[in-house]
Amino acid sequence: MILRNFFKTYIDGTLEKAIVANRKMFLCHITQAVLSGIEADGNLNSVYVTSRSLKHLFDKKPAEEFMFLLDNLHKIVKYPDKIYRNKDAKRGSFCFIKRIGDFDYLCSLEIVTLPFELGATELGSEKKEIQIATAFRLRDDKYIKNYTLLWDWGNGTPHRSALDAPVKGSTSAPQ
Repeated sequence: MILRNFFKTYIDGTLEKAIVANRKMFLCHITQAVLSGIEADGNLNSVYVTSRSLKHLFDKKPAEEFMFLLDNLHKIVKYPDKIYRNKDAKRGSFCFIKRIGDFDYLCSLEIVTLPFELGATELGSEKKEIQIATAFRLRDDKYIKNYTLLWDWGNGTPHRSALDAPVKGSTSAPQ
């Protein structure tokens, strides 16, 4: 409901590809199990959605899919079924997959470094946060086929394929 209010305040009624106010809102916290799946620092557990990413979804997705995402984005992020490493050429570090009803949904998350004036606490320090890059209904099972599975909710541990390569945006690679 809060995400719908954010949408109504900053995006609803705008023309396609119109520039919107640069705002963000807290979406949810990531669980400890999911944090371990992406090997993120425990302090990096808050996920935000920006008006720009929401505007992108609004402009590109069918109305039914967009409204579904507004109501369920937090479920995809907080309780994913699987986490994949995103392709280097794509925006975002991780792809969270969640089955809701008869469909799988993908949400790409990126770790963003904020400039000093937007959140750093000390001179020379920087603040990082997780933001939604995009989200959509997976229409083709083959889309995610060549992605590296990092984590599966079924067993709550990193997938064996994640042990071979470092994760984009991670400071430590598994040994």
